Amino acid sequence: MPEDFQVEEIPAYPPSGEGDHVFIKLRKTGLTTQDAVRRLARALDIDPAGASWAGLKDRHAVTTQWVSLAGTKPEAARGLSLPGLDVLSAARHGHKLRTGHLRGNRFAIRVRQAGGHSAADVERARALMRALESSGCPNYFGEQRFGRDGDNARVGRAWVAGEGPAPRGRFQRKLIFSALQAAMFNTWLADRLTTGHLDAALLGDILRKEDTGGLFHCEDPDVDTARAARFEVSATGPMFGSRMRKALHGSGEAELAVLKANGLAWADLAKHKKHGEGTRRVARVRPHAWTVEADDEGMLLSFELPRGAYATVVLRELTKPTETGHHHHP
Repeated sequence: MPEDFQVEEIPAYPPSGEGDHVFIKLRKTGLTTQDAVRRLARALDIDPAGASWAGLKDRHAVTTQWVSLAGTKPEAARGLSLPGLDVLSAARHGHKLRTGHLRGNRFAIRVRQAGGHSAADVERARALMRALESSGCPNYFGEQRFGRDGDNARVGRAWVAGEGPAPRGRFQRKLIFSALQAAMFNTWLADRLTTGHLDAALLGDILRKEDTGGLFHCEDPDVDTARAARFEVSATGPMFGSRMRKALHGSGEAELAVLKANGLAWADLAKHKKHGEGTRRVARVRPHAWTVEADDEGMLLSFELPRGAYATVVLRELTKPTETGHHHHP
């Protein structure tokens, strides 16, 4: 049921109240973000091509998010109620929303179980959440990233390697390329977990400062691993692209091995820089502001994650524990 998985976007900033763009807060059920925007644009009689959003939200859920539109007025959108879609607020702003312009997402998830969950189940889930908040959860991309049939990354690899056709349309090409990036990142992260280095800093790693987001190369693993244990820094993995900042030494070799295992080279990525220039993605994230409660229908989980992190990965950590309690491959 969509109501069992609810997401609310935490915006990076509120609309200013002035400008040519209209920021709309909407709640949708059973729709992709693109479907919701097209439905909204049709009702307002504007071109959906002028719309933008901070992030895509799952179709199989009740999700609340912000989108920006051009060519309309806040008054026209306020209070609109369409099939699967309600407008909660609308206000002007000076520029359109850009991808990533959000602080994170808050999730409310019901985990159903025949006969309900026992008090022991709830306490166990709370203990696991405390562990994830303390040491972090592997920041895998969830299955939603890879398309309805799960084959977007395979299609992307063939296309980038010159062994398959290019996807149709600019949006589709970017989507397919990002799925390939995500699959290679997941491979890198799985290797990192296998070697027991999720919480470590290795020579040549590109580390991210948790407070500022600044990136730097690890030159002293002992010092930086101690900082990682305090969650001051975390390792980052490759979102491959021609302008991606590269790790050095053994860490760089490990990343290059992932690229080669997919039959790709840096030259292949350079041909596709307009589809994705490449970046770094942090290896672990911490759920925070979490609660775990039981009700008659199941167990209710609520938590916040930073932008780009997947609630389904946290959920898998809680519902399919390993002997050590967490850190699965998705």
